[in-house]
Amino acid sequence: MTDPTWTPFHALPYAHGGPLGSGRLRREPADFEVEELLGFPPDGEGDHLLLWVRKTDQNTEWVAGRLAETAGVAQKDLGYAGLKDRRAVTSQWFSLPRPRDCEPDWSALAAEGIEILQVHPHRRKLRRGTLAGNRFRIRVRDWAVDSDSLAGRIALIRAAGVPNYFGEQRFGRNGANLARADALFHGAIRRPSRHQQGLWLSAARSQVFNQVLAERLGRGDWDRPLAGDCLNLDGSHSWFPAPTLDDLLTGRVTRLDLHPTGPLWGRGDPPTQGEVRALEDAAVARFPGWPAGLARFGLEQERRSLRLPVRDLAWVPTDGGYELSFQLPAGAYATAVLRELVEWETVAAED
Repeated sequence: MTDPTWTPFHALPYAHGGPLGSGRLRREPADFEVEELLGFPPDGEGDHLLLWVRKTDQNTEWVAGRLAETAGVAQKDLGYAGLKDRRAVTSQWFSLPRPRDCEPDWSALAAEGIEILQVHPHRRKLRRGTLAGNRFRIRVRDWAVDSDSLAGRIALIRAAGVPNYFGEQRFGRNGANLARADALFHGAIRRPSRHQQGLWLSAARSQVFNQVLAERLGRGDWDRPLAGDCLNLDGSHSWFPAPTLDDLLTGRVTRLDLHPTGPLWGRGDPPTQGEVRALEDAAVARFPGWPAGLARFGLEQERRSLRLPVRDLAWVPTDGGYELSFQLPAGAYATAVLRELVEWETVAAED
């Protein structure tokens, strides 16, 4: 089996000069608040229920199990749009089949850090990925940064965005998901569970993407288009090839209306051309066996924006630190924003 090398999240290059000092995250769950933005209202009728749930210091899958158990339904029939951090206070939507007799008594779950804030009838099960984004409120403690320096960095991020890296939680503790993906691709692991396999394949694709983004950062063109790029329309999953460039396309990228993209590797060839294609081929070549492995397990070529616009980014001083708030689209990581501001120590370990 090969021994590929990958750049860990903390060592990836920065876009705006590196962190402004160090601080501490998640001393308490309330230091990290996440609110899911579903992007559509409940139907108000139907055979399912949508539950607006606030969970404290619990992971999403465990909460899903407790909701299913309380409602007397199979966990496979319970839906949610995305996984949320454990060491946090997070508000998110869950769905489950509507009980035939009466609504379950949810009150006992409060003692376990699960509060049911709203219940609405809905027509269908909530599917993974069907959310518009997330709103964050994060307190960084013991962060002795000069307020003028912080204000300048905040202004720069508002104007230019940040690299759209996949966060470190994608890769498991000490990159364990990447090591297992490599073992899977080379036949050293056989018959993993579907859940495990999905985690490992996602980690491998994410690492290839981060590597391409790091290369583009090193070149200084992560946030500007190159001939042969594929460009993403901001706020959507839509993209199109740009074999040539003109002032119109370049201007739209400058205004953050379009973004260069990187590969989510799978079957077939990337749709990029010229030096962009050569750069992507060189990046994936660092991981022998991975392109063929991802294709063998049925993943398709997809694209992801290299740049992450950060909406409603604001900050206020707190006792011994600062509180940050911002909004990100679905699939983006708060840590991609935080790393451009602060180097942190996580007080409590995450799952």
